[in-house]
Amino acid sequence: MPRMYDDVYLPFPSRRMTVYARNGMVATSQPLAAQAGLDNLKQGGNAVDAAIATAAALTVVEPTSNGIGGDAFALVWTDGRLHGLNASGPAPQALSIDVLRQAGITEMPRFGWAPVTVPGAPAAWAELSRKFGKLPLTTVLEPAIQYAEDGYPLSPVLAKNWANAVRIFTEHLHGPMYAHWFDTFAPGGKAPLAGQMWRSKGHADTLRAIAESRAEAFYRGELADKMDAFSRKHGGYLRKADLAAFTPEWVQPVSVNYRGYDVWEIPPNGQGIVALMALNIVQGFTFAEYDSVDRYHKQIEAVKLAFADGKQYITDSQHMSVSVQELLSDDYATQRRRSIGDTAITPESGKPQRGGTVYLATADREGNMVSFIQSNYMGFGSGLVVPGTGIALQNRGHTFSLNPTDANSLQPGKRTYHTIIPGFLTKDGEAVGPFGVMGGFMQPQGHVQVIMNAVDFHLNPQACLDAPRWRWTEGKTVEVEPSVPEHVVSALVKRGHDIRVAVDSGGFGRGQIIWRNQEGVLAGGTEPRTDGSIAAW
Repeated sequence: MPRMYDDVYLPFPSRRMTVYARNGMVATSQPLAAQAGLDNLKQGGNAVDAAIATAAALTVVEPTSNGIGGDAFALVWTDGRLHGLNASGPAPQALSIDVLRQAGITEMPRFGWAPVTVPGAPAAWAELSRKFGKLPLTTVLEPAIQYAEDGYPLSPVLAKNWANAVRIFTEHLHGPMYAHWFDTFAPGGKAPLAGQMWRSKGHADTLRAIAESRAEAFYRGELADKMDAFSRKHGGYLRKADLAAFTPEWVQPVSVNYRGYDVWEIPPNGQGIVALMALNIVQGFTFAEYDSVDRYHKQIEAVKLAFADGKQYITDSQHMSVSVQELLSDDYATQRRRSIGDTAITPESGKPQRGGTVYLATADREGNMVSFIQSNYMGFGSGLVVPGTGIALQNRGHTFSLNPTDANSLQPGKRTYHTIIPGFLTKDGEAVGPFGVMGGFMQPQGHVQVIMNAVDFHLNPQACLDAPRWRWTEGKTVEVEPSVPEHVVSALVKRGHDIRVAVDSGGFGRGQIIWRNQEGVLAGGTEPRTDGSIAAW
């Protein structure tokens, strides 16, 4: 693992201590989900089984951020090799720019049927289990089923986010097609409170059907029929044929070497290459001090440039006009680095030479490690719940453009620019471990900050996550956490940045890390900005 300082020498207060273990570890944003994964490890499962169990449990115990009707990505380290799984679904065949324009829609809406794409998460669970799992899927999903059937008490941050969602949905969602969301997640018109029990029998029945059929019920059976019927009844575009045609895709992860470490991401349509482009740019600089203004300034500028390119070029890989290799080339990084001076810039895309989400990390004693992420997008997603199933459909299509000349323009059967990205770190061909920071467009920015904290400043996993964060939003505007030192804020303002000090840390991502050392000892950090938990054995 990266060389780490002891906690007493950290350049800022660290709120928790790094967790160490040998036999297995699960790090995620909910204690009950982490325990579900650990239970699978103790039953003889491996890190992949633990990841699936945790992911399924998260659809129950953190429905504010993900669900059965969402997408997923995974990076799996096993037998000395890293595998990538893209389980993001495409737009339905009946959905197009012309169809939406005829309906009077000129921008992709946040709610309703227009942004609903084919859910990929259940297929991800089944495919990971088939290829790498040790336990039957019925065993792996049992903890999630029990939480849905018997209920569980809400944790504090979960309750806060749930209440915010109910307030927003009550204001914006009206009509019979949204009634099922309120019946499921706001019984009696109110959000459940911290410590209050919540359960969903429909959710349990759906998870059981997925487990027993290895997701066939979801894509080609009775659950697919229910989604099709619900869509047809309310003028939606999703059909059983769209579900039946979907299969997850095994992909070759992409990487850059950052100061001797290989940082890995899923290739487009995910935005992971934004983090890699930014790291490629920033590694041309050196930073002597953690709290130096120059470090903040150049990190921010590198991220801005990388995002400008991401917006211009990232979409479904089959529709990209430039290759990943071109965007990640050293020559292009050098070209973009020259744009960074002493003052803030308004980013524009370059011209290379042509040639809200849950995250979890798991590891086992045998050396298997998983970086896994899934999401409904923007909280609960589209506001649509298939009656009696607990399936909250994602609104991932919200990122599509309705301008046909844009790279990420909507087309039938096309996958959109995807914000959720799992990360993985290796050195000299050996696994260091999984990491991730969930939270929409904060994710690549979180990856850059976490990796630099570990590699440049030698912070331990927990300190990497505790460290104060910043978030570029647009133009020259940057939000910073209240814990960012005042002298840094003042100096960044003098350099032309429009700095906004956030009231709280709600928008700065929620991450997890597990590193492994040469003796096989696992070191885990979990996010202080949520109900984060590490279950270790």
